[in-house]
Amino acid sequence: MTTRQFGDITLEQVDEYVWELPREGEMRVPARVFASEELLEQIGDDKTLQQLRNATHLPGIANYAVCMPDGHQGYGFPVGGVGATDVETGCISPGSVGYDINCGVRMVKTNLTYEDVQGREQELVDALFEAVPSGLGGGGVVETSKEQVEQILERGVDWALEHGYAVREDLTHCEDEGLRPEADASAVSQKAKDRGKNQVGSLGSGNHFLEVQRVTDVFRADVADAYGLAEDRIVVLIHCGSRGLGHQTCTDYLRRIEQEHADLLAELPDKELAAAPAGSELAEEYYRAMCACINFAWVNRQLITHRTREVFADVFGTDWEDLGMDLLYDVAHNIAKKEVHEVAVDADGRPTAYDEGVDTEARELYVHRKGATRAFPAGRQEVPPAYRDVGQPVIIPGSMGAGSYVLRGGEESLARSFGSTAHGAGRLMSRTQAKKEFWGGDVQSELREGNQIYVKAQSGATVAEEAPGVYKDVDEVVRVSDELGIGETVVRTFPVCNIKG
Repeated sequence: MTTRQFGDITLEQVDEYVWELPREGEMRVPARVFASEELLEQIGDDKTLQQLRNATHLPGIANYAVCMPDGHQGYGFPVGGVGATDVETGCISPGSVGYDINCGVRMVKTNLTYEDVQGREQELVDALFEAVPSGLGGGGVVETSKEQVEQILERGVDWALEHGYAVREDLTHCEDEGLRPEADASAVSQKAKDRGKNQVGSLGSGNHFLEVQRVTDVFRADVADAYGLAEDRIVVLIHCGSRGLGHQTCTDYLRRIEQEHADLLAELPDKELAAAPAGSELAEEYYRAMCACINFAWVNRQLITHRTREVFADVFGTDWEDLGMDLLYDVAHNIAKKEVHEVAVDADGRPTAYDEGVDTEARELYVHRKGATRAFPAGRQEVPPAYRDVGQPVIIPGSMGAGSYVLRGGEESLARSFGSTAHGAGRLMSRTQAKKEFWGGDVQSELREGNQIYVKAQSGATVAEEAPGVYKDVDEVVRVSDELGIGETVVRTFPVCNIKG
């Protein structure tokens, strides 16, 4: 048996690209890492594996905790982590969702070709930067009142449709049609609402971006055709989340867990995994608040889409509808969702470690995806009707100097990863280290002169923090996903211009 040692953690290779940390001590289930040798070296270079091992201590966790090929150290729970806990006997963990609730990505198609935008990149990037608010603090496409924020929290993209910022097809091509019906605005604090009310329709800062891209490679022509994607076609990728509202909501519930469920917190190896017992009042309240933040994030991305359509219409002198600017899909990657999956159960019917020959049954779970993307295959009812015969679109952004990908949910995803795959390239170095290694102006110049990629940001520091060298090889991340059958490559895209906060 092939093994790899990282500090006090020994991984055993159980399949190609599958490495297991066997159950030991207080671990409730094993942990699994999906990685090639190259990616495993990078994953083992920080605290990712320790955090993954810690996640196996969560009450009610089923089968195994999983780390995706883009995994790296996070807050408590690793980024690129998936952990599914029983909704009756387990827990829900705000620490395993993260601060940016429903950080996610959406792709907007166009019928423009790369030739149509060549020579107009600077005009386009300047217009987008002017039109789409970015950076820290306030400022959004619209200013909203307390009442409007509460409507957004409870109604999701339907609110945007009513106010003219969306069309019906935007809802039908969004995860959950842009609405978590369990959302409860009253479960979100006034402080969180105040932070969010002037941020509706804004990118924020950090790794969030709006990027115009061109399709460079088609790997599965039939699926690409079903998605409406073709070689050389221009698309727009939008990556952001719930802004200050989601961050404050996470903070609020972490503090409440420390106060109300200190007993459970004391049993966990890392308090940053903070969890509320399933069925408790706090667990139910957090779930309703999280769903409200999810709705807010979908509206945020929808308003950015609205403004982007306006910019393209103005720059190219054609109505956005005639430019074919339809939504391909919008998918979250910081979320905990109630889903039914087949899991291993013990003699008492409780979720347990998966092993050959163990009894399994369908159970409702909180599937925590932190920096991981839902990747359901064809036939699953949650996949929109437009894609149900081919599988759910999965959007995997790379760095602003590398390609991004559209995948489809793989046939092996339900068995291997609770219907999940990676969410991006995954960071290799911290923001502090990045600013020591790179100079923002140099990065911009190199991208423009070497790759014809036009980048505009609020500051050079932001560009340095997001330099291509900061990230893992997205091609390798996607290759492993495809080889495992959890997310199958459909097309590859390459940046044309990018705006960042």
